Amino acid sequence: MEGWQRWIRTRDLFVPAPVMSANQYLQLTPRRRRLHDLHRLATHSSLPVLSTPMSDAVAWLVKARIEDGAYSHKAGIRTGVMVNGGGAQGKTETVCAALAAFEDEWLEVNEYMNPQAMAGTRDLLAPVAYVRCPVKATPVSTCKRILDFYGEDYKNMRQEDLVRTVNAAITAHATKALVIDDITRLKLHRESDQDVLDLLLEVMSMSVTLILVGVGIPFSGLLRRGRFDPATKQWTIPPVKDRGRSPNPEAATQHERRFEMIELEPFGYGSSAQIGAWEDHLVSVEQNLRLLNDTEGMLSTGSMPEYLFSRTNGVVGLLEKLIQRGCRLAIEDGSERLDEALLNSCRVSPTDLPDLDAESGEQPLIPPVRNPSRKSRAKKRNTVFDDSGPTAESAG
Repeated sequence: MEGWQRWIRTRDLFVPAPVMSANQYLQLTPRRRRLHDLHRLATHSSLPVLSTPMSDAVAWLVKARIEDGAYSHKAGIRTGVMVNGGGAQGKTETVCAALAAFEDEWLEVNEYMNPQAMAGTRDLLAPVAYVRCPVKATPVSTCKRILDFYGEDYKNMRQEDLVRTVNAAITAHATKALVIDDITRLKLHRESDQDVLDLLLEVMSMSVTLILVGVGIPFSGLLRRGRFDPATKQWTIPPVKDRGRSPNPEAATQHERRFEMIELEPFGYGSSAQIGAWEDHLVSVEQNLRLLNDTEGMLSTGSMPEYLFSRTNGVVGLLEKLIQRGCRLAIEDGSERLDEALLNSCRVSPTDLPDLDAESGEQPLIPPVRNPSRKSRAKKRNTVFDDSGPTAESAG
């Protein structure tokens, strides 16, 4: 809880490196240049989470469902949200940004106090609780993960005691939204996984909005095998045909009624509208780069949009990693510019995404890289600065 609230307070405090021309850079002392380069590297490693048409739709639904439940004075189950999407598509960042905005507003509306708290407990405020699903989840381990967020003691507790303590913690801390990330780590072929489904249904009866985030939710068993309707942009769940296939078929049925699922898709490149949205996103990325050459149009014009899409499949997380690696090389070799020749030497690998579990399908498909041109890379390495800015000169 302390870590979550610290992130909310500090999430917008990072100050990017100032925009600087090549001439201004050359006027700095060697020490100041190095410090400025480090600041630029930090800037490129801390690129802001940029909104996309897809993430805006997810953020709206998450915030709407939480507000509908938080400001309702009726008792009963709150409609939850399942956020589905591939790995590195920004699901966690999008959901957390929406939750942070809700928490800021809820605290202000309630004057930073729990409006239903008993005397002596007004400092126990956690409007949002965020946990990650254990790799091998059971009702006990899931309860413990939730209680770890609150810092509650659960030593020697049985399962029913853990569930009761979770309920008490949610109520005492005025928690209005509980997020369980990486929910598809539940494989649902084990009896204990089915028990976790029952636990989640019980949590929803605590008047808290449950947000589940994962990869491949429609095919995970959390819901029956679904079909994505491109017209409505929603997943539809067919009726049950054979109730004997699931150890607990009613669990999935109840989840269908209590959750609304939304897909966070990557960018597309099949129509003029999709290409335009991709180019607009690249323009936003350009504006956050701190290379010494003018970055306007560096990523969004010519053949670069198509090239970057071929390298990332429109997945924003892969694009971010590729841009970060490319900016480091552009600073180190003095070219101060991103182009296909430089980016061809950049490799994005699963090790760049260490928080994504490959066994759960969280690692995205990384497209292969075309072989870089040795001639163009040699030319880039020989780029130096003169008094008028960067120029290419012979190494000899």
